[in-house]
Amino acid sequence: MKILPAIDPVRTKSLTTSELREAFLLENLFQPDSVQLVYSEIDRAVIAAAMPVRKNLLLPTCKELAADYFAQRREIGVLNIGGPGQISVDKKVFDLANRDMLYIGRGAKKIVFGSDKDTEPAAFFILSFPAHQSYPTELMRFAEADAVRLGSPEGANQRTIYKYIHPGGIESCQLVMGFTQLKSGSIWNTMPPHTHSRRMEVYLYFDVPDNARVFHFMGRPDETRHLVIANRQAVISPSWSIHCGAGTSAYAFCWGMGGENQAFEDMDAVRLEQLR
Repeated sequence: MKILPAIDPVRTKSLTTSELREAFLLENLFQPDSVQLVYSEIDRAVIAAAMPVRKNLLLPTCKELAADYFAQRREIGVLNIGGPGQISVDKKVFDLANRDMLYIGRGAKKIVFGSDKDTEPAAFFILSFPAHQSYPTELMRFAEADAVRLGSPEGANQRTIYKYIHPGGIESCQLVMGFTQLKSGSIWNTMPPHTHSRRMEVYLYFDVPDNARVFHFMGRPDETRHLVIANRQAVISPSWSIHCGAGTSAYAFCWGMGGENQAFEDMDAVRLEQLR
């Protein structure tokens, strides 16, 4: 498990491009027949990916968690962004198509990921936070997610937000999770941007064409930076950082949050004239 220390905004101002990428960007999460795990000291998030191709993959525990099994004190959200696959949770099997999401409650002991076909492997994005109690493991299909349409053609930001794990959807302790799909011809995922001081957020960009990139903006409003992000790369957004992005084509991104509350609308909006 890779450990990423929490970095404050003062230190962030002095980082080079490569240092900024090392501190906040997860470039190689999806590896064939491997589970990659990253532990962020920000709100103790674990960001991970499992990509079973020719064999099933067990979600391991790690010495850094000091736990008998991964979910002993944690809850987990999993979004499948690949081909059809399945997740076994204590021998109960859940089939996940592309864009289906599974919530796994605290206490699940054995979690195994598999793909239906090695020619079209599943790709599971995993986000986990500490949990104070156990909620039932629950699958939500893409068609069942709460869909909210936002934006306009003039703003180049027409998009649909799909909410899965949130108040009113799948119950959880602190995890809030879903994804956003941009309409063809739109490039901005949000603008003006916002922070939310009461929780951190992780973005995983996916369905980004090979010849396209997303320019993700971060940092304090008066000290913005950017990261150039390719397909299936994730970025950590601390509570003090703005987060927004523009792509060279349409794309999708999974978002997940953990922290003080679960109110999706709890945002601190930043006016454009405040940005530097």
